[in-house]
Amino acid sequence: MKDLAIDQFRYDGEKKLKIKKLPTKLDNLYDDKSHYETMLRQQADEIDKYQDQLYANKRYGFLIVFQALDAAGKDGTIKHVFTGTNPTGVKVYSFKQPTDQELDHDFLWRSWRELPERGTIGIFNRSYYEEVLVTKVHPEILTDSQRIPEKSTKDLKKLFEHRYEALRDMEKFLHYNGFPVIKFFLNVSKDEQAKRLIDRIEKLEKNWKFAESDVKEREFWDDYHDAYEECINETATDKAPWYVVPADDKKNMRLIVGRIIIEELKKLPIKKPETDADRFKELQKLIPIIQAQ
Repeated sequence: MKDLAIDQFRYDGEKKLKIKKLPTKLDNLYDDKSHYETMLRQQADEIDKYQDQLYANKRYGFLIVFQALDAAGKDGTIKHVFTGTNPTGVKVYSFKQPTDQELDHDFLWRSWRELPERGTIGIFNRSYYEEVLVTKVHPEILTDSQRIPEKSTKDLKKLFEHRYEALRDMEKFLHYNGFPVIKFFLNVSKDEQAKRLIDRIEKLEKNWKFAESDVKEREFWDDYHDAYEECINETATDKAPWYVVPADDKKNMRLIVGRIIIEELKKLPIKKPETDADRFKELQKLIPIIQAQ
């Protein structure tokens, strides 16, 4: 892992993304299951260390966005990468289909409500990007289901341009207010997705993960990849980069995601509060008082 060049997965707007040219699988970064678990634990300990510093510093928050097609491994990645991280400093929110209340507001309203506080890591399982992905593949959502003025939906090309601009502005605003953002697209192949969906059908204990709509959405595979490609190219910036991670091997993917998060956390000018010798000396005087109570 020391030699893993994470820049190969990073998109900041300097180069154009071509999803079809990107790999969905790499050579294993681990020797066997035991080696993988050891590496994952080491990463989790390191993330916990930086999260602890983030929490003590109270000047920065950190937002991590996970986007992917169905069965790419978002839930499992979040679960495994952040196992061992202090739950008081991590906030996970999964975005579902908008509620009536959310549709009564602008498309970013529900995301603003769930942003992390200073000192915490916020994790979005899906995000505000659904509004330029699902709606791009299914524009009828905009014209028939969402309560958008008709004049705004007459030119969908312009509508999406405005949304991309709004997303860039939002993330720029967050960055300069102490809330840097990084975004992951977990890049799974169509064949591997098929295997995972079938596995969910064949194993009773996994049936709850399966939705019939997943099969229907596979018909729009190319459309979704076109939408992701445009979205990433339009919203990748140096201050809020996208990372496109091969997702056919879940273990590899988790190790790569964990390493990227660690490297991004390292960039924050945070450290544990310095020890004050005078305060330490004064605090010692309280020990006998506590013992006597």
